[in-house]
This record gives sequence, C-alpha cells and structure tokens, in this order.
Amino acid sequence: MEEPNAQPKKRSYLKPIVLGVFALLAILAYLQLGDSLTLQSLAEQESALRAYQRVQPMLVYAVAFVLYVAITGLSLPGAAALTIAFGWFFGVVQGVIIVSFASTSGATLSFLMSRYVFRDTIQSKFGDKLQSFNAALERDGAFYLFSLRLVPAVPFFVINLVMGLTPVRLRTFWWVSQLGMLPGTAVYVYAGATVPDLQTLSDNGLGGIVSPELLAAFVLLGVFPLAVQWIVGRMRSRAEPVGPQA
Repeated sequence: MEEPNAQPKKRSYLKPIVLGVFALLAILAYLQLGDSLTLQSLAEQESALRAYQRVQPMLVYAVAFVLYVAITGLSLPGAAALTIAFGWFFGVVQGVIIVSFASTSGATLSFLMSRYVFRDTIQSKFGDKLQSFNAALERDGAFYLFSLRLVPAVPFFVINLVMGLTPVRLRTFWWVSQLGMLPGTAVYVYAGATVPDLQTLSDNGLGGIVSPELLAAFVLLGVFPLAVQWIVGRMRSRAEPVGPQA
C-alpha cells in the first residue's frame, strides 16, 4: 500500500528537476548563441543573412521570433544588441512588431516559471523586494508595472521574476508589459534601422549611429514616463472626493 505522503514527495522532486533542466537549457543556449549574437559575428554574416531572408522570409521571421523569446525568457544577456540588430535587419515596422511580441512572450515565460516553478528560490532571493512590489501594486495597480516597464530602474528580468510572486493576473501582466515596453522597443529598433551596415556599428559603437533624430527619440523616451505619471497624478487628484464643507 502506497504511503499517504508519497505524492507530496514526488512533487518535491519535480521542482529541482525542472530547475535543473531550465538552468541546463540556459547554459547551453548561452554557449551556443553567445558568440554568434555579437555585433561582430552578425556583421561578418551580413550578406548571407540578407540573401537567406530573400529566399525564406517567413522562416527568418519565425526563427527571429523564437530566438528573441529564448533570450528574454531565459534572461540571457544580449537582448539590447539583438533589438538593434533586428531594427537593422527588418526595418522599423517589422522590427518593432517582432521585438514587441517576442519580448512580451519571453517576459511572460519568465513570469510563469517564477510563479509555478521557481517560487521558493525567487522568494528567498528577492523576498525583500516583494513587499514593496505588493504595496505599490495595491496602491497604484497596473500603472505601477507600467511605470517599471517605462523606466527600467529595476532590471526587466527581475521585474518578470518578482511579478510572478505577486497577485497580478497573467492577462494584466501581458498587456501592461506589451504597452510599457513598446516605447523603449521602438527607440532601440529605430536606432538599429538607422545603421547603414552592422560593420559600421561594430567598428564605431553607438557613437557611429548618433543623430539628432535618435537623440530626440531617447529624450522623448526619458520624458514620456514622467509625463504619463504627472497626467495620472492630476487625474487622481481631480477624482478624489472633496471633504465635507463646514
């Protein structure tokens, strides 16, 4: 006869196994993709990538989408450089669409893994942040997550992991992240779209693509969340009920 606590024991083994598989995938992905995602590596393959896109455009879009989801979902370094590279490769409109939905999908993957698999580990590592996150969510609701996405004072992967431990709903996390990351995505993709070729960017760095338009876009990216916060604050102050008059 099976012991009553056999099922809980089986479940206790499940999380370490999933954690090990997840860590192994992250390590293998980084070892396989780390060098190939550098600007220098992409610049050396520029002609081949362009030619392959003309032959198999849909396959290229699918691979690019899955690649970006993997990078963001596994919290691997290189997402910013990849966003610029996508802007260079796909152009502004297509680049924004791919990066926007792929980054949100990757963030949601991290969110779900945190909520259902890594809860204990994340709780022990970021437990001190969780109280402030919950308090801010209770006070400001989805706007707090929106503000974090606009102003990355906290790294995006930390937001994904900690939000998985909060009461925020998956649907809310998705659409708020989609909107909140969109301005930053558009600016970085636009920066990549202004690159004549990746070799120029690789040789000169970001200084090689600086233009008045690009500087204006970054300034707008910095001012936009402050403007939104000010507008929401004004709306709240007007909506607050006025106390009884004497």
